[in-house]
Amino acid sequence: MSKLAPSILSSDFSRLAQQVSLIEEGGADYVHMDVMDGAFVPNITFGGPVVKSMAGKTSLPFDVHLMIEHPELRLKDFVTPQTEFICVHQEACTHLHRVVQQIKDLGVKAGVALNPATSLSVLEYVLDDLDMVLIMSVNPGFGGQKFIPGAVDKIRRLSYIREQEKLNFVIEVDGGVTLSNAAMLKDAGCDILVAGSAVFGAEDIPARVREFKAIIGD
Repeated sequence: MSKLAPSILSSDFSRLAQQVSLIEEGGADYVHMDVMDGAFVPNITFGGPVVKSMAGKTSLPFDVHLMIEHPELRLKDFVTPQTEFICVHQEACTHLHRVVQQIKDLGVKAGVALNPATSLSVLEYVLDDLDMVLIMSVNPGFGGQKFIPGAVDKIRRLSYIREQEKLNFVIEVDGGVTLSNAAMLKDAGCDILVAGSAVFGAEDIPARVREFKAIIGD
């Protein structure tokens, strides 16, 4: 059984609380929050105040994805009673192990994201410290991009490593996730699927969440 984390990057920000209530109504498992700084990626989204403003507006846990430079300077900004994961990019961390430990010291589960061109090998010496590995299936920075097929093999190889090493991290995929590729991603070993425009672009958001859950929840 895989879980669904709709990304509010594709939501209507003028009605953010209402939009989040719609994914909760449909049975989503997480609220995925894409934080972008306009430096690590060529776009700016939102920061800690928006994340903290959503605490208490939903019962869903928060899955915070930091696409920012020097994330170690901002980790505390994204800690709320509902923050389950904070995920940083390997490419943005000079001292990755230290940042992972900083996240854990805040009482939050630690994740590391990898861009499409980044090898799994960079995680060899931190995998046993991680609660999540996020495989980017688009180049980060914008919503609504097309899925990069090579991500599927990357997920399969990561799932194999997890099984062989008897590790406990979850595998998340983010970028171009749709109803048509959700089953394939689940079968490849993905535990959490992030979907943005495929959820918030639907006329009936709760119904679209239920469609995803029917595919990945069995």
